[in-house]
Amino acid sequence: MRFLRHHRITVPIAIAAAAGLALAGCSSGESTPDDTAANGDFAGETLEISAAWSGAEQTNFEAVLAAFEEQSGATVNYTSFGDNAATTLGTQIEGGSPPNVAMLAQPALMAQLAADGSLQPLSDAAVAAVAENYSQSWVDLGSADGTQYGVWFKASNKSTMWYNTDLYDQAGASVPEDWDDLLVQLQLVADSGYAGISIGADVGWPLTDWFENVYLQTAGGDLYDQLTNHEIPWTDPSVAVALDALATLWGNDALVQSGAAQRTFPESVTEVFGADPQAATMYEGDFVAGNITEDGNSVVGENALFFDFPAVNGSAPAVVGGGDVAVAFTDDAATDALMQFLASPEAAEVWVPEGGLTSPNNNVDTALYPDDTSRQIAEALTGAETFRFDMSDLTPSAFGGTPGQGFWQIMISFLQDSSDVAGTQQALEDAALAAYAG
Repeated sequence: MRFLRHHRITVPIAIAAAAGLALAGCSSGESTPDDTAANGDFAGETLEISAAWSGAEQTNFEAVLAAFEEQSGATVNYTSFGDNAATTLGTQIEGGSPPNVAMLAQPALMAQLAADGSLQPLSDAAVAAVAENYSQSWVDLGSADGTQYGVWFKASNKSTMWYNTDLYDQAGASVPEDWDDLLVQLQLVADSGYAGISIGADVGWPLTDWFENVYLQTAGGDLYDQLTNHEIPWTDPSVAVALDALATLWGNDALVQSGAAQRTFPESVTEVFGADPQAATMYEGDFVAGNITEDGNSVVGENALFFDFPAVNGSAPAVVGGGDVAVAFTDDAATDALMQFLASPEAAEVWVPEGGLTSPNNNVDTALYPDDTSRQIAEALTGAETFRFDMSDLTPSAFGGTPGQGFWQIMISFLQDSSDVAGTQQALEDAALAAYAG
């Protein structure tokens, strides 16, 4: 699994438009790279592109780049910077030799590089390709201070709740209709002798994802953006609504498997999908499928399925997620052609059938996904009425990304004792004030 929270990039953050996303809509039609690329007019030119991907992800992305090479005549060299995007790119920029294009996993880093003058805005043609193929949410997320810099190529859906169908069937439980029904279904499982849900929160980051999903459902996108930017305090009543909802589950010992604060996230997957399951449900993003496959005792798409994070208080479909955005450092026609290509459905459709890519591009043919589960993940992402980037990845690391303190630790404390909502809010606000001031 590549997606681990300790793989985050730490950068100084001044989030504004980079975090704010509008309601997602769908566009139609297809976009192709400009005719010069298709005609092979870049023969003899060499482009450098960097991303975090290695292994199978690198192999699949290099196949995407090979398709561009065939169209354009250019040569594209790929380099993995692993988990060191900010450091590696910073050194290259300082030395005057950045790659033509890089894939970044944090909108904050994109915004910082744009503010520093290191990035090239998208050309008119690339802007048109993005408008043709992406919802407004992704347009906004690829922008900083009103200028478009990014093309989102890879996405993750972090609003997926996974369940063991064997245990659900045994208990007579079914996919819940909403949050209240989730509690009902988990009780059916508990009555059958298994824990309703397993949570692995030894370092806290899964709990921030829980909160972000419930908060987006209950407060909506605008307040989500304001809280992310600390434009409203964590003592705001909207935070209490989300914490109260979480307390109805986390505070119910009859539904939640004991020991959550000592259990790791991978262990929570094994508790549900291992050889000797003890619980029937667990929450985390679409990367759980990789953990299930690695565990080897359940089969994704057969007895390991997921449902969308349940609506709370009648909320509309909403998705919290992440992803990788392509940005350009050089202003030349070949780089622009590559950016346009990455914005096209054809680029994603090279990788999609191989698995491991969820594309935010609305015009990618979802029939190409290798199985029903990955197709369902992608369609939930592109079909969400509201999409927001992972909140804790947009906040200062001292608040949203450090074990033992801030958002992570306070949510562990709330999991262990969900009775003091007001005290939890104040603790979050105190931590946020210190982190944003720093």
